[in-house]
Amino acid sequence: MTRRVTQRWVFLTRNNYGFRMDDRPTTLGKLRESGWVSRPVKEELREHAVARIKAGTPIVERVVGYEDTVLPQLENAILAGHDVVFLGERGQAKTRMIRSLTDLLDEWMPIVEGSEINDDPYNPVSAHARKLIDEHGDDTPISWVHRDDRFGEKLATPDTSIADLIGEVDPIKVAEGRYLSDELTLHYGLVPRTNRGVFAINELPDLAERIQVGLLNVLEERDVQIRGFKIRLPLDVMLFASANPEDYTNRGRMITPLKDRFGAQIRTHYPLEVDLETEIAAQEARPFDAEGHDVVVPDFLSEIISTISHTARSSPHVNQRSGVSVRLTISNLETVVANAARRTLRGGDSTIVPRVSDFESLAASMSGKIEIERMDDEGDGAVMQHIVRSAILTVFRDRVPMEKLVEVVGAFEGDTTVNAGEDIPAEEYTELLASMPAMNSALELLGITPSDPPAVVASGVEFILEGLHLAKRLNKDSVGARSLYSGRG
Repeated sequence: MTRRVTQRWVFLTRNNYGFRMDDRPTTLGKLRESGWVSRPVKEELREHAVARIKAGTPIVERVVGYEDTVLPQLENAILAGHDVVFLGERGQAKTRMIRSLTDLLDEWMPIVEGSEINDDPYNPVSAHARKLIDEHGDDTPISWVHRDDRFGEKLATPDTSIADLIGEVDPIKVAEGRYLSDELTLHYGLVPRTNRGVFAINELPDLAERIQVGLLNVLEERDVQIRGFKIRLPLDVMLFASANPEDYTNRGRMITPLKDRFGAQIRTHYPLEVDLETEIAAQEARPFDAEGHDVVVPDFLSEIISTISHTARSSPHVNQRSGVSVRLTISNLETVVANAARRTLRGGDSTIVPRVSDFESLAASMSGKIEIERMDDEGDGAVMQHIVRSAILTVFRDRVPMEKLVEVVGAFEGDTTVNAGEDIPAEEYTELLASMPAMNSALELLGITPSDPPAVVASGVEFILEGLHLAKRLNKDSVGARSLYSGRG
């Protein structure tokens, strides 16, 4: 009987299910009979990582662009049982990857009931758990902790103390009559409370150096020592940290002995390709959503929004040490759609489609996300406009061969002009196709036909006109939100 149950438990562990809610042991004796086996948290993570690698599934979900760079290094670190520090600029999914690793833990884990530090029923370390087991033996009550509750996180700030991370004497417990020498007077910090789990410290260099010293034992000797007590708590913790590159942050540094104790340092990066950036933005953005309205973002507009970020990352006017986060792409996409929604709601249309003229609204979403560095009198707004225009021109040249637009440019000979802007109804752009047939051929290069909704046609026409202007084939005069395109002859 015992052997059958044991085999069943091993099977469920390997499949990351754990005991069913109705048959989990409630006492230490029943836990032993069930065949449950205690193992270190790093071994637990390793077993589930091995299962995912064999199955060909990623060890972290919803992280795009790291398949051939960061994730293989992370897999190596978990298989080797290494603590990890992620080094990279802001907005590179460092925290997301760390939080996702809880999925590699067993769904449920038994602890001694009432334990503040998730005591292993087979190897208790706290005074509370040891005393309870001594008194009750196999009748010691057992409770179960879900894997989501086995994750601890602390944003490092200069005012973080050893008491926050490790623990301190609780004066209230002393006032209740306990002696200072009593271990039960201790109030455990975040690290002990994450025993048998995953603990993360974000922006580790911001932690005061004297506090970083307090983590040395956690990483090497695997214990914590709380001042004034001859107490040693052998903790079982997988430690992760995130940090910005040293040449970026001037607020602090990671001390050398602490660096040495991390088994792996993994460098993250921004999306290397525009397509990946676009995929991430589509996954993360929460654009305008209202009943009765469809939101359509043409491919070329999504590509422009992603190219804006890539252009900013190579611009000499942008502080590259601070980085240009993917959050810029996400916010820009949401802002452009919101501006298009505002225009569409006023016009009563049911289809929301952004246009190039909506990019005028990007000043608000870009200003707080890129740090401008310049040596001239050019203002921040001018630098951002230059970045946006460069992105539009780049996508235009990639998607629309100039030789295919000779007839469109020729249509502007003489006094022909076209008005554009966010206050122009979409129907006026469709009427333009009748008077300028060459524009139909240009739109076909973008996959747009006259049968598409007027809002989609309007978006394509604005892109063609703005691209021709930036390529110095058309003139453009702007007054407020309206632009007038004309020939250069």
